[in-house]
Amino acid sequence: MLSPLYTADEMRAAEQGHEVEAMMERAGRAVADAILRRFPEARRVAAVCGKGANGGDGRIALRVLGESGVQATEDLAAAEVVIDAVFGTGFRGAPREDAAMEIERINAADAPVVAVDLPSGVDASTGEVSGAAVAADVTVTMHGPKVGLAVGPGRFRAGDVEVADIGLDSAETEHRLVTRGILELIPRKQPVDTKYTAGSVLVVGGSPGMSGAVCLAAEASFRADVGYVAVATHSACLPTVESRVLEAVKAPLDRVDELAKRATAVAVGPGLGREEQARGLVRRLVGELALPMVVDADALFELEPGDWPAPRVLTPHAGELGRLLGREPAWVDAHRIEAVRSAVERYRCVVLLKGADTIVGAPGEGMLVSTSGTPALATAGSGDVLTGVIAAFLAKGVDPRLAAAAAAFAHGRAAELVPHARGVTASDVIGALPRALD
Repeated sequence: MLSPLYTADEMRAAEQGHEVEAMMERAGRAVADAILRRFPEARRVAAVCGKGANGGDGRIALRVLGESGVQATEDLAAAEVVIDAVFGTGFRGAPREDAAMEIERINAADAPVVAVDLPSGVDASTGEVSGAAVAADVTVTMHGPKVGLAVGPGRFRAGDVEVADIGLDSAETEHRLVTRGILELIPRKQPVDTKYTAGSVLVVGGSPGMSGAVCLAAEASFRADVGYVAVATHSACLPTVESRVLEAVKAPLDRVDELAKRATAVAVGPGLGREEQARGLVRRLVGELALPMVVDADALFELEPGDWPAPRVLTPHAGELGRLLGREPAWVDAHRIEAVRSAVERYRCVVLLKGADTIVGAPGEGMLVSTSGTPALATAGSGDVLTGVIAAFLAKGVDPRLAAAAAAFAHGRAAELVPHARGVTASDVIGALPRALD
């Protein structure tokens, strides 16, 4: 369900009591094995090695490759594979000038790059990149994945990641990677269920010109296997919602309290707009409605912390989270773990930061990171789909933190199951949700 993501400190703790030379030998051999397996035609390999244990791993890899008939070369221009062994898990901050030049030399080589443990220049504990960083094609990481290999921007420097066994015991970690097993937490409909006991979602959103958002969220809740969905929307949107979401109950926004009586979870915000009337409705619902709630899109605009009567899941993208924190979106993208932690401290609730690596934080808990999905999710409406799935899982009674993480995984998995890679729409993702949940 959840697997470890190691920080630098957690790796140091895991290595305590183990013979350094034995670990380095296993690590170097793992790198060499990966190169022989992935690049069997390569006959000249160069390694750029630092002074620490990571550099030692690189030198051992060269020795093992030499025993297999592969020639070591110092000329990166002549190399058919380049090993990056400059920095290891202990690296933080920006590389010094001499190291930055070595990193740029690796990146300029016309050959695949295999990084030892993680690409040099990436912070293992956060994924942050503060200066020059290697762009690897393959990363052979030791013992277990590091946070910096799952969270951007480091994730986008890692290429394909292989985990090598170097003889250490597994350990508990603060942050965890979400796996397919989390979907086992989502209750299935049982013979005794009715449409109400299987989960009842109220979606509040929609405004003229933005009725599609509320439709996508409602459809996604149905496909995430709830039994009942109601939509409260702007009266001008009702004809569109009536024709698009046949199975849902629809009503104008002034009947939202009536619809909420049947709900077991609420999604507020998709396409709602930011006019004062809409913002007032958001403040009232978020502040007073004693139901689990997903707060997304326009409902996040100028949202203030409060003593809320039930669990709240905020689902911003980088731009929205930046506004909530008074930061630029670029800062959020560069410091994703820190940004989520800051939002959790400010709002005292579950916060899900969208992205290729979706991060879920909650008070007193480490981060849950979901890396499922494809670039196809970079399409209008995909966030509304995620909102509908989270609301469905909340409606089924799943713990809010785990509901958000499970929804992120299911959302990404659905995108992976869409049979075409290009031209994917949010509706395509909705259509694949039932298979993603099987």
